[in-house]
Amino acid sequence: MGASGQVDPLDFLTNEDLLYFLHRKKTEISCIDQPHALFTQLRDHDLMTEELFERVKTMRSREQKQKRIYEVLDRLEKEKSQCMHQFWHCVFEEHILQLYPTLRKLRNSLLDGSFRFYGNSLDVETWMENGEGKGEKGKETRKRNKDDGSSDSEDSDEPGPSSACKRTRKKPAKIPSFTSSVKKGDKQKIGKRPVNKTQLSVNCGDKVGTFYWDKQSKGEKCILSEGRWFTPSAFEKFGGKERYKNWKSSIRSGNTTLKKLMEEKDLQTPPMERRKRKCVPKCMKKLFEDDEEEEEEEEDEVEDDEEEDDDGHDDDEEDNLSVFQAHSLPVTCVSLTGTLHKSRFASGSHGKCIRTEESWFTPEEFVKQEPTLTDGHWKKDILCHGKTINFLIKEEILHIHSFLCECVECSDDPENLMDQKNDDMCYICDFGGDLVCCDECPRAFHSRCHLPAVDEDSPGEWICTFCVLRTSQQWRDSSSMTEQEALNAPVSQYRLHCHYLLLYVYKEDIKEVFVNDPRQTVLRYSEFISKPMWLDRIKVKLESDQYQTVGAFVSDFQLIFSNCRTFNKDNRFGQMGARLKEMFEKEFQKIFTIQ
Repeated sequence: MGASGQVDPLDFLTNEDLLYFLHRKKTEISCIDQPHALFTQLRDHDLMTEELFERVKTMRSREQKQKRIYEVLDRLEKEKSQCMHQFWHCVFEEHILQLYPTLRKLRNSLLDGSFRFYGNSLDVETWMENGEGKGEKGKETRKRNKDDGSSDSEDSDEPGPSSACKRTRKKPAKIPSFTSSVKKGDKQKIGKRPVNKTQLSVNCGDKVGTFYWDKQSKGEKCILSEGRWFTPSAFEKFGGKERYKNWKSSIRSGNTTLKKLMEEKDLQTPPMERRKRKCVPKCMKKLFEDDEEEEEEEEDEVEDDEEEDDDGHDDDEEDNLSVFQAHSLPVTCVSLTGTLHKSRFASGSHGKCIRTEESWFTPEEFVKQEPTLTDGHWKKDILCHGKTINFLIKEEILHIHSFLCECVECSDDPENLMDQKNDDMCYICDFGGDLVCCDECPRAFHSRCHLPAVDEDSPGEWICTFCVLRTSQQWRDSSSMTEQEALNAPVSQYRLHCHYLLLYVYKEDIKEVFVNDPRQTVLRYSEFISKPMWLDRIKVKLESDQYQTVGAFVSDFQLIFSNCRTFNKDNRFGQMGARLKEMFEKEFQKIFTIQ
């Protein structure tokens, strides 16, 4: 059982299954960033000796760390093969998953059944019979499978701001984290039923795949198998069961047919299949669950139509291109989201133009972050307002640079590549200029905009306040406090939190309504407000140690919001103040982990 009282899927896997899983994933795990926390976790659970821990914690270079992680995992596989449940429970604890997105992806692959042995244990049995996975006995026959690991950078093991680096001295940004495919509120089922309602492992004949019910509910190809997408009927044919012509019964999840899952509303059936068809009148649209024989014939017609345009839109449709005129555009790739900046776009492999929460990517790099795509193509798989990148290129919304282009985006010069890993505008004020860049995230700042202020001329690594707070919360005890305890806390102990809150409000005050003294810009303001307050004044008071408690610091923010409500009532500025007040209070509760 997990800590929450829910059944843990690891409990339904044998020790041999989990040993095999470690054998296959050692290389992928060895590519993680900042392994210090993982090492301490293994040591604390007696999975790593003190002597080995002391030896590996001194490793500094990325190559040395990767080598040592692999050696530790290899030693675990050989010498503690009977402790696999303990090992995976240890590394899948929530505070470890928050630090290492790679481990969360591995846990998800066990949870949603996408790892091979989950649907068929034959690979495990063969592996064990050949002597592999049996410690030293299988050493000579063991083959190391090099999984596609993320190429993360070397980062400091300890959180904390240091002096600012030049814009050309940045390490590669981190790969984005992925959330679990099991959403909060989903009813998990273990054993003969699917673990995940969003996607589940299915089989038909000798073929296995992953069923995505949200795609099925839209009438799209919804089963991913061997790197290809299939409709249910096509997957039935792919599995050698086409003679049945009844995919709901021939496709199963464990021992349960899809028909039974649909009847019990564990899956949804699509209301209408909306595909562009050739040689089929539009009046022949029908429900997905109607006559199965007609569906099989229709599937053949759709197979013949797979040469349609890559942009996937009807040629007769009159497209409204106004939504693509902005300088930056929202993009998605299956479960990934990001923002595409037109000015940075060059081609698939050049120009880091897509920004996620944690990094900048070229289109090709962005597609590779989606774990469900084994042969993804950036032109077809990245969508913007429902259209593909290929569509945007055809409509000349995006322009591919010439192969001979020598611009910064197309350059392979290390300095230019490093420069592309951070934002071009200050994260706080959204203006360009001389910026200092965080080595942990894509953010860049004017030295005067950041808190604490940054010495631009100091050499070495530098981490912004946003990353320092996030990392410190991952390392420290996550015990909560009451709101009164937080307000009574001394500012000297929570200066990082105060810096973060002030930067957060600066960032969210997009129109800079609350930055400066309102008496200088707002007519007759002093006639109605006797005690004015503004963000720049809070900044000066904080940096000159005029606040003794967090409560005094927070009360000045509340004064800004109450003055705004009094002076503006319910006009648009009053509404802006009310929105900012709500966001501030929510963030305050979050970073102080208030109950």
